[in-house]
Amino acid sequence: MLTQSLIGLMALDLPRFYRAANPSRPLKVAQSEDRRYYINFSSVRGGDIISELGRTIVRLSPDEPTSQLFTGHIGCGKSTELFRLKGGLEQQNFHVVYFESDRDLEMADVDISDILLMIAHQVTESMESVGVRLRPSYLEQLFSNLLETLRSPMDLGDVSFSVGVATITARAKESPEMRSQLRQYLEPRTKSIIDAINSEILAVANAQLKAKGKKGLVVVVDNLDRIDPIRRADGRSQSEYLFVDRGEQLKRLNCHVVYTIPLALIFSDDLPRLANRFGTAPKLLSMVPVSTRMGEPFARGRQLLQKMVLARAFPNLSERDRWQQIKVVFDTPDTLNTLVAISGGHMRNLMRLLYGCLQKGDPPITKAMLDAVIRDERDALMALIDAAEWDLLFEAVGGEDNQGNEAYNPLLRSLFLYEYRDNEGRWFGLNPILAQTKRYRVWQASR
Repeated sequence: MLTQSLIGLMALDLPRFYRAANPSRPLKVAQSEDRRYYINFSSVRGGDIISELGRTIVRLSPDEPTSQLFTGHIGCGKSTELFRLKGGLEQQNFHVVYFESDRDLEMADVDISDILLMIAHQVTESMESVGVRLRPSYLEQLFSNLLETLRSPMDLGDVSFSVGVATITARAKESPEMRSQLRQYLEPRTKSIIDAINSEILAVANAQLKAKGKKGLVVVVDNLDRIDPIRRADGRSQSEYLFVDRGEQLKRLNCHVVYTIPLALIFSDDLPRLANRFGTAPKLLSMVPVSTRMGEPFARGRQLLQKMVLARAFPNLSERDRWQQIKVVFDTPDTLNTLVAISGGHMRNLMRLLYGCLQKGDPPITKAMLDAVIRDERDALMALIDAAEWDLLFEAVGGEDNQGNEAYNPLLRSLFLYEYRDNEGRWFGLNPILAQTKRYRVWQASR
């Protein structure tokens, strides 16, 4: 008879475990292989945000477009949840166009026309993949005139609209001069461009999809939360300009759209204006709490994160059998608990720390291996924080209600500070890696 340890060793496919621990790859939970790794954290995140987004789309008529906003820390699992939204809507017979905006856009320099053209490109390309070729005459003529104005040698006459737009936007992403020229030409025509997208792309796509038995079109624009927080000449940040000042134009697209937005907007004085622009408040995917706001260990959050790690190691075992194989992956259960605690409930950081351990040696992962990874992370973070930022961090986690302080936005974006939610509302927690520093321990002892 095989012992439990031998069963575990046989079940641990090390190359697959490496791939599953890759911190840069979101789970595509509509696919059966990735679905084995998925853990639902909604019970400790204040609700099932993805179900709320999906319900808004499904319960309305396909002819009633919706624009919804989705945010959270970069790396907290938004893309994985959006893939879950995509899979759920496709089961409801919607055609979903999901794409990562940073592949098309230069995130340090984004304007409304860039986002509109990206959506036009992605929708036409997706429709071509299901046998529907769209020929938006106004937009094709617009780009033909544009290339003449720019005296560009590009000839787009014999290619589809999606290929033509992709060619132009790729050039623009690499060239600040071309982006500037494009915007000077397109900005005065924004209203006409939106009208053309609605009438020549979205309306035709919806009609063709319904003819194929689909309920309608949904566009999911991921990674707009990665827009750089630079200030424009007028003093407004890129995100404030795009989603607050110009949000009405983004809302005018006649289909269901979900936009990811930077977390900083949740803590901005412009949040009421943002909600009014889109007619709905942004949905926030909070971090998974590993401790309470009083600093006590939060058992339920830690247990779910441990389940996540073990699912990556043993996707083909039952949950009960996974727990019995902990020592195949970790020298002790305490090492696994330390791993999830030091991650702070940040999904990508958890996978990054796990991946760092796997790079140091094959399982079982020892406490010494994990401590070495933590030290490397601690030293790297410490080098990035100046005295003023330390003061802000101590203020944020000092126990007072500081939710309205926009000065914390850079700390949240840099992942020095984490945002959580419980029954009392939102609260801030220090990145647990920073709690390992001498500076934090001295401050803590002085309180």
